[in-house]
Amino acid sequence: MSIEVEERKLDPAVALPALDESAPREPHRQFALKHEDCFVVADSYGDIRGTGDGLFRDDTRVLSRFRLFVGDHMPSLLGASLSQDNILFTANLTNLSTIGSDGSEALPGVVHIERTRFIWQDRMFERIAFSNYSRREVLLPVRFDFDADFRDMFEVRGTTRSRRGRAHDALVGETSVTFRYEGLDNVSRQSVIAFSIRPDQVHPNHAEFLIRVERRARRALYLEVGQNEEVPSSDRFRAAAARARFAMRSKRRQGATIFSSGRVFNDWLTRTRADIALLTTDLETGPYPYAGIPWFSTAFGRDGVISALQMLWLNPALARGVLAFLARYQSTETSIFDDAEPGKIMHETRKGEMAVLRELPFGRYYGGVDTTPLYVYLGCSYADRTGDQGFVDRMWDSLCAAIGWMEEVGARNEDGFVTYSRAADTGLFNQGWKDSADAIFHADGTIPKGPIALVEVQGYVFAAYQGMAALAAKRGDAAKAAHWSAMAEKIRSAVETRFWMPERNFYALAIDGEGKQCAVRASNAAHLLYVGLPSAERAQSIAEQLLSAHLHSGWGVRTLADDELPFNPMSYHNGSIWPHDTAICAAGLARYQQRTSVVKLLSSMFEAAVQFNMRLPELFCGFTRAIGDAPIAYPVACLPQAWSAGSAFMMLQACLGIRIDGWKREINVERPRLPIGIDNIVIRHLAVGEAKVDLNFQRVGDRVVCYLGERHEGLVPLAVRS
Repeated sequence: MSIEVEERKLDPAVALPALDESAPREPHRQFALKHEDCFVVADSYGDIRGTGDGLFRDDTRVLSRFRLFVGDHMPSLLGASLSQDNILFTANLTNLSTIGSDGSEALPGVVHIERTRFIWQDRMFERIAFSNYSRREVLLPVRFDFDADFRDMFEVRGTTRSRRGRAHDALVGETSVTFRYEGLDNVSRQSVIAFSIRPDQVHPNHAEFLIRVERRARRALYLEVGQNEEVPSSDRFRAAAARARFAMRSKRRQGATIFSSGRVFNDWLTRTRADIALLTTDLETGPYPYAGIPWFSTAFGRDGVISALQMLWLNPALARGVLAFLARYQSTETSIFDDAEPGKIMHETRKGEMAVLRELPFGRYYGGVDTTPLYVYLGCSYADRTGDQGFVDRMWDSLCAAIGWMEEVGARNEDGFVTYSRAADTGLFNQGWKDSADAIFHADGTIPKGPIALVEVQGYVFAAYQGMAALAAKRGDAAKAAHWSAMAEKIRSAVETRFWMPERNFYALAIDGEGKQCAVRASNAAHLLYVGLPSAERAQSIAEQLLSAHLHSGWGVRTLADDELPFNPMSYHNGSIWPHDTAICAAGLARYQQRTSVVKLLSSMFEAAVQFNMRLPELFCGFTRAIGDAPIAYPVACLPQAWSAGSAFMMLQACLGIRIDGWKREINVERPRLPIGIDNIVIRHLAVGEAKVDLNFQRVGDRVVCYLGERHEGLVPLAVRS
């Protein structure tokens, strides 16, 4: 085999000093690629160092170390980036000059090294191109270090196992190395690293090459990492890359698209749309947005539902896929280990060895108290957005089973609250979206006794009952409609009575098993605005406090007010900023006509996204914004994260005041506002029933006008109220 050679005219370059390898890496400068159930996380160099990064397949790390060295040194980093469609990762590097034993320069630092990588069909493809900018031929000593530890995702996250399966000795071939592992689940897992040329030396954990590059020339080495051995080549690389880009292009074109007058704002929307497409996996039941990379690259109930709600106005097909998947795996039995009860909707599913062996309950786990009411709410919202009566009819039994579970749990207390208390010690201690062990507490910091009624969960329950009442009425079932309407009002009244803190003009975080309020001000209360539960007067008080300095950091809404005792801006849930949480706050403010506040929150999130290279992470620290400062990254946040990406579109909908009535086949726009610095926005191919229209928003003086574009398929009434 021979290395591909390309002759090019190049300009001289200057060698850069080596980066301190021991320095900590910035988490938001790691780069993730994904296709279906396979993903890779590496640093800016393209290296996998074996901490939390790696190549993962079905919740197992199949490549735990993969590093490039030139002349026994790390190359110097020039820059790294992802393509706009999230398919290609590129690292631009250069070699360090080396000095021979006689004191002369043995290897000049004039070689540009370009690593280009992508994932396609459970396989990592990579091209390393060496461009020689010197006036003489160079001989590059190149070494790859590699290993595969086949650790389960939960082991990578820190869980200790009492025993593991058998790791076989690596098989060394002429152009490949094969790692094998026999799991305790009797599944054989294999990872093959193959090169396009024969290494000069190949060992179980590294391969060495002497790569000759003519002056002013470019040479490329190809490699692949997969379950079986293939022969890497330029043709295979290009063909697979083309298929990957075509598949991603199809995903990104689903639903309506948005264009604005702001170039940087457009860059943000483009990146976030690409992130959602990257995380969306095509399952048998339809598209499903996996939660986030690296820790949560799987189907989560809560995350999938909220991501679908964020994108519902633009792409209802995502909600349909989420609903179909969750309905298929709705619980039909009681299991203490799985926290399952009939009618309950799944919280999380995993495919790794530990899940299969039931060392942990997360193979198919139901310990999420909010997932079931959110699922019902999404089903009702999808029906209102699309008017898809046929799908609603097919989902009806599942929706009724979910409501049945909610009513059964609610009957265990006089208020009808849906509460949680984990069934087994292996399950999650807290089961709302703030599910870390210290996320729910009393004002003095003590942990409350269960069962726990979370404030936002009661809001979701209220919305689910309301939605089902409306659907039952459309189906001609007046008795069920009246019953669920009464249940909604019962919950509303109980929340207003039991959760309200009159001395603080705010809703309590939770009510514990002894009926005591967890009397702290947290962002959870804002979720009540999202579903429209509070009175206008109380909503005004919540809105004012959300935008106060105690809760709003300048970058977004904190999960906890900074004057509460357990506040910690560096914590996971007790003072950090979660973009999806801020987006739900914004949508709630919009429901109560607080458009100016919505614009403020959207601007804060956009400015944070710019600082994070157009990608909002799962969360970031809740420090108060200061002039000239950037938001502080959270060390192990997922990036990308589906509901963080989707938050941009939820906030934009709140800003524009768009509501689509699928039953009437009409668009309603109420008091639209445009983001700061944006003079016009066009939404193209917005589906309303069978019709597709372009919707235009234009700033005219101090007003924003909305009108249908000239291009449309079918007639759609547009009602605008300024």
